[in-house]
Amino acid sequence: MTIAGEKGLLPAGLTDGLPPFAAQEADVVERLIACFAAQGYERVKPPLLEFEDTLLAGAGSDVAQQTFRLMDPVSQRMMGLRADMTPQVARIAATRLAKTARPLRLCYGGQVLQVKGSQMRPERQFGQVGVELIGAPQERADAEVILLAAEALAAVGVGRLSVDLNLPILVGALAKELSMEEGKISALRQALDRKDAAAIGSIAGPQAPPFTALLRATGPAGAALEALRKIELPDALAAEVARLHRVVDVIRAAAPELTLTVDPAEHRGFEYHSGISFIVFARGVRGELGRGGRYNAVATPGEAAISSTGFTLYMDSVLRALPKLDSGRRLYLPPGCAPERARSLRSEGWITLAGLDENAVVEAEAARLGCSHILLNDRIEKLEG
Repeated sequence: MTIAGEKGLLPAGLTDGLPPFAAQEADVVERLIACFAAQGYERVKPPLLEFEDTLLAGAGSDVAQQTFRLMDPVSQRMMGLRADMTPQVARIAATRLAKTARPLRLCYGGQVLQVKGSQMRPERQFGQVGVELIGAPQERADAEVILLAAEALAAVGVGRLSVDLNLPILVGALAKELSMEEGKISALRQALDRKDAAAIGSIAGPQAPPFTALLRATGPAGAALEALRKIELPDALAAEVARLHRVVDVIRAAAPELTLTVDPAEHRGFEYHSGISFIVFARGVRGELGRGGRYNAVATPGEAAISSTGFTLYMDSVLRALPKLDSGRRLYLPPGCAPERARSLRSEGWITLAGLDENAVVEAEAARLGCSHILLNDRIEKLEG
């Protein structure tokens, strides 16, 4: 039996999108996609559900714990409901668009569902909007997606942006170079994520100095990169640091106003990334607006990896970063207003609400319906109060 008060109750982490915010989100999504399209990114639309073995292949394996599963009653095969759209776009690139010239620029927007929320994002269903630059190993590709993320967010009204640049492969590769055990590497990553120097010393012992140096090489990009250069690293990792420096130079030349920071040891959320990665923040806004970076796009096990990069924006955080929503110019039309007059007003940008009750007091009815203006004697009057 359903109790009346429970009819509107939803599972934890799920919410109804209500006016006017549902319309605002849809509008912002389309404006972001338009920014991506203007730079050559073509839109794709992956399905909500896929067979489990393809959805969780390649990069998808890293979101397996966040994926809802169910049995397909038609094929009797297990299916997964997407928890992240990036692996789906990588699959499309490697299969449906396998013969399309590289680099391949794709963009997308849609809803995802995850098994658990986090402390920073308790929502389990939220919108993702993003791009993938497939088959582009160049460092200019790293800079392109970072600059595109910042430009698109600025275009929809998000201000005071900062980008935190990361090298998530650094800790694991350095630890393996020092022949550390896998269990220690995992504990070390957690200590670095917590910025816990004492725990790093305890876990790594005499091998701790390069890891504590990584911890200190965090902050504004200039100082952090200088500190990173002073750390003795294997040639391959030193090359990644040099690449990061060059990417920062390209970004600074194109967007000198963009705040750049570096946290080379950050690993959370970058499990499938293979190179320069990043997180986008806005000052004063809870949570990250988005994240992205370099990864190896593989549709199925055994296939050759395709070096790619991209980013995902989280619409719940993006909406929190936008200025207070303007309800718009809502114009109340008294009953009997000529249809051609109403069409003319809408062509001028008015949102029209047609009155239905001929006995209502028009000013009171307009106020009740949240209108900002009213049409009186064929003249538009601002509603007082």
